[in-house]
Amino acid sequence: MLSGEKILVTGATGQIAFPVARQLSADNEVWGLARFSKQNDWQHLADAGVTPVKGDVGRGDFTDLPTDFTYVVHLAANQASGWDYDAALRDNAEGTGLLLQHCRNARGALVMSTHSVYRPQDDPMYIFAEESPLGECNSTHCPTYSISKIGQEATARLAARAFRVPVTIARMNASFGPNGGLPALHVDAIAAGLPVTTRWDPCMYSPIYEDDINIQVSSLLQAATVPATVVNWAGDEAVSAQEWSAYAGELMGIEATIDVAPIDGTHRGSIADVSRRFDITGPCTVDWRDGIRRTVAARHPDAMISGRESDS
Repeated sequence: MLSGEKILVTGATGQIAFPVARQLSADNEVWGLARFSKQNDWQHLADAGVTPVKGDVGRGDFTDLPTDFTYVVHLAANQASGWDYDAALRDNAEGTGLLLQHCRNARGALVMSTHSVYRPQDDPMYIFAEESPLGECNSTHCPTYSISKIGQEATARLAARAFRVPVTIARMNASFGPNGGLPALHVDAIAAGLPVTTRWDPCMYSPIYEDDINIQVSSLLQAATVPATVVNWAGDEAVSAQEWSAYAGELMGIEATIDVAPIDGTHRGSIADVSRRFDITGPCTVDWRDGIRRTVAARHPDAMISGRESDS
């Protein structure tokens, strides 16, 4: 784990970024960049030991942001639901270049991309390696996401070479934990007695729990190179949304209802080849069942069946 460093985390109020910033702040000076559009987010960061700073990556608004960070963790992203490609490319692609230009003296930068940059495959059990074909994945929650994140990767690769700042581009799979993520949303639906809606049957992922994300950030930063290193950021186990939903239901004594609604142009499966990440970070420490159990216990403690908090 890194210690004694000055680290910038962007999008620091977000689902993934806040726990990362809080973890790093235990042994480092951490600054959290965000737009702070929600009330209390500023104080939330400050209470976690993170120095809040207001800015806008897409606009290149870094007025109050120092330039002497030793490491940068760039997690901010435009995930708007509309079809504004111009805004998405400005925020996700151009903004990444402007940020890395501003922090060009850093010893390493972690730029978070997404598994959605991969071209969908017909085989739900297809294993995506970093060399797998890229292409549009028509994400239902953000139609512009895959294209703008492919643009981000290209910009980050250019910035690494042009500014000589070492970069790791990490393609996130399905992150989750007490702070949110797709499996957590499914847990919430089951707890509320609502069906879980998923695209295919099976709908495969390589989910990675919050604790492992936090732990692996330091290694991924130290693995940054010029030209940029590209790596899948995912858990060690392949599991379907159907399987984790059924298990979450068992923990709460509720039979999970799964509604399958196929959507053309989306991933039938999202299993990641994690061999490159394994060489950098070593194995994950939390298996998917333990992660789901911790998520249920944190988000719906009253629904958890007695004794299941430590059930293995």
